[in-house]
Amino acid sequence: MSTDDKRIREFAYQIWESEGKPEGHEARHWEMARKLAEAEALAPSKSPRAGKAKPAPAKAAAKPKAKSAAALVVPPGEQPQVAKKPRAPRKPPAN
Repeated sequence: MSTDDKRIREFAYQIWESEGKPEGHEARHWEMARKLAEAEALAPSKSPRAGKAKPAPAKAAAKPKAKSAAALVVPPGEQPQVAKKPRAPRKPPAN
């Protein structure tokens, strides 16, 4: 299995997990993962100086997060889902 195939498999698994592990969507997940891997391969690599200028991602990776990293994978052309703030309960009417 090539490195590209492994990367596509990883992306497909992350997409499958992020959608709640639905059955019967393997082909769609694989196609989305293939497009993500292709876009990743075509993206310009960052220079070594750019990596040193941003230490924040290293700290963010060290902190435990409520959501898994799989939830952060967003297919190209789709908007990331933003968690909505819960609404406060309504106050009873004043009599």
